[in-house]
Amino acid sequence: MASTDDQAVTNQAGEGLRVYLNPRVLGMLFLGFSAGLPLLLVGSTFSAWLGDIGVELAAIGFLSWVGMAHSIKVLWAPLVDRISLPLLARWLGRRRAWMLLSQTVIAGSLLGMALTDPHENLTLIAIFAVFAAFGSATQDISIDAYRVEAEARHRQAAMAATYVAGYRVALLVALAGALHIANLDIWSTAYTIMALLMGVGMLTTMIIAEPDVHVTQATREMEARVADYLAKTTHSGWKRSLSAWLIGAFVSPFADFFQRYGKAALLILLFIGCFRISDIFMGVMANPFYLDIGFSKAEIANIAAAFGLAMTLGGAALGGVLVARFGIAPILLFTAFMAPATNLTFAWLAYIGPEQYGLIMAIIADNVTGGMAISVFIAYLSSLTNTAYTATQYALFSSIMTLPGQFAAGFTGVLAANVGWISFFFVTALTGLPAIILAALLLKVAHPDRVNRPGITQ
Repeated sequence: MASTDDQAVTNQAGEGLRVYLNPRVLGMLFLGFSAGLPLLLVGSTFSAWLGDIGVELAAIGFLSWVGMAHSIKVLWAPLVDRISLPLLARWLGRRRAWMLLSQTVIAGSLLGMALTDPHENLTLIAIFAVFAAFGSATQDISIDAYRVEAEARHRQAAMAATYVAGYRVALLVALAGALHIANLDIWSTAYTIMALLMGVGMLTTMIIAEPDVHVTQATREMEARVADYLAKTTHSGWKRSLSAWLIGAFVSPFADFFQRYGKAALLILLFIGCFRISDIFMGVMANPFYLDIGFSKAEIANIAAAFGLAMTLGGAALGGVLVARFGIAPILLFTAFMAPATNLTFAWLAYIGPEQYGLIMAIIADNVTGGMAISVFIAYLSSLTNTAYTATQYALFSSIMTLPGQFAAGFTGVLAANVGWISFFFVTALTGLPAIILAALLLKVAHPDRVNRPGITQ
C-alpha cells in the first residue's frame, strides 16, 4: 500500500499546473493582497503623507512605532489560534472569523485616517493607525494559520506562491498607487480607496471554505507529556489549564532552542535582533528624505516603489541562488556587511540632490542587497528551528528580528532633524557594525551550515 507521502507525490504529479486552478490556491492570491495592503499604509506611505503635509520629522519618527504591532504579534498569536469568536465563528468558522474581524478593523481604521485631518488631530489619526497595524498583524496570524491548514502538503508551495504574488502586488498598490492618487488629488482620497480595496480580502474570506483541522500524533504525544508533568504538581482547575497552555505555547520552544545551542543561543538571538536595524532605520525616513530633497511623488512612486520592488525581487532570487551554491554562512556575512554599507549611497544622493540617476543607482544598490538579505536571513532563521516547534520558534525569531529596530527607529526623525541627511545616513550605516561582528563570531561558535536542524536529514 502506498504511503501518504507517495500518494502526495502522485497527486502532485497528476495535477501539474492545474494546482493553480484549485479554489483555495487561487484564493490565496486575494488573501495575500489583503495581507500586504495595510503594511505600508501604516509604514512608509504613512510617513510620506505626513512628510508631504509638513509634519515635523520627530513626530514622523515616533509614529513609525505603530509598525511594532507586527513585531510583537507572537504575544497574542496563541489567542487567535485557540479562541473561537462568538457568533462569527458559528457563521464562518474559527479561522475565517478572525480573518473577517481583522479585515473589518483595518478597513474601518484606514477610512478613519482618510476622514481625519492630521493638521487638526494628529493624535486621532495615530490612534487609527495603531488599530490598522494591530488589525494587520492579526490578519497575518489568521491567514498564515489558514494557509497551512487549508490544503495538503503537496499544495503548500502553490499556496505560498500565489500568496506572495498577491502580497507583492498589494505593496506596489499601497505605495506607488497611493502616491499617484495623492499626487493627482489629496491623501484622504488615496486612503479612502485603500480602505475600499480591503473589500477584496473580506469578499474572499466569505467565499472560501473553512479548513478541516486534524491534530497530529506528535501534538498528542507532546500534550501527553505536559499532562504527565502537571499531574505530578499541586496545581488543579484553572491553574493547571493555564500552566499547560503556557508550557505548550512558550516554555517548550524556548527550552528546546537553548538546549540545542547552549551559550551560543544568546549570541544567535542578539545577532537576529541586530541584523535588520540599519535597514529599518533607513526605511522609516526614506520617503520623507526623498520629498525633502526635492523628488516628486511621481518619481518616488516610479523609481523608489515600482522599480525598487523589482530590484528587491531580483535580489531575493539572486540570494536564493547564491545560498544554494555557496551555503548560508558566506552570504549571511556578505549581506550583514553590504546592507548597512549601501546606506552610504543615500548620503551621496543627499549630497548631489534630486537627480534621477542618483536615485536609480541608490535604489539598485540598496534594494538588490536588501532582497539578498531577506532570502538568506529567512533561510538562516528556518535552519534554527526544530520541526516540532517550527511555527512558534519562527514567530519568536521574526519578532526579535524587527522589534529592536522598530523601537529604535522611533528616534530617527529626531536624529535626522539634528544632524542633517548626510550625517544621518552615515550613522545608519554604523548601526550595522554589531551585526557584522556577530555574524563573524557565529562562523566560529555556531556555523549556520554545520548545525543540525532536528527532524531534517542533513
